[in-house]
Amino acid sequence: MYLDSAKKQEIFEKYGKSNTDTGSPEAQIALFSYRISHLTEHLKVNRKDYSTERSLTMLVGKRRRLLNYLKDRDISRYRAIVKELGLRK
Repeated sequence: MYLDSAKKQEIFEKYGKSNTDTGSPEAQIALFSYRISHLTEHLKVNRKDYSTERSLTMLVGKRRRLLNYLKDRDISRYRAIVKELGLRK
């Protein structure tokens, strides 16, 4: 599988407060961004995989909602995670 527990731990350690910090918005946004990039590459090869396309759309929406939440709560953390991940609105 493309996303094993070691890779998750690495993402949470880099973007969260610790490697067990799975609930912070920054860690979740980073995990969603990794999954989105993987699904995007999959869809470039498999154009007609509509279930994956739907999953990708739902993930993008979840990430957008988390980014909006973070922007409303703490604009400096929002700007930091957007800059670090290279996201744009």
